[in-house]
Amino acid sequence: MSDIQKKIQETISSNDIVLYMKGTKDFPQCGFSAVVVQILKNLGMDFIDIDVLRDPEIRQGIKDFSDWPTIPQLYIKGQFIGGCDIVKEMFQSGELQELLSNPK
Repeated sequence: MSDIQKKIQETISSNDIVLYMKGTKDFPQCGFSAVVVQILKNLGMDFIDIDVLRDPEIRQGIKDFSDWPTIPQLYIKGQFIGGCDIVKEMFQSGELQELLSNPK
């Protein structure tokens, strides 16, 4: 496992909710990232935001780590959830709220 993969694993393991995104939660740099941020904020969730635009190694590293080609990527309790469309569908069905309300 590369250093960047280890860093990603440590971040995901040590935080309940991690969003790898373009921009920050206060200033998203793409519409898809903004949608996921808005969903998490609407649910009152505290989360760590990792701006992949600041570090090309993280940007590629997270895609390799998850084997998922797009950003944003949401991780909850160490588990890869998915990107914007999946998060939106889970929110609309109530599945995301259920996942977030259950302790580890």
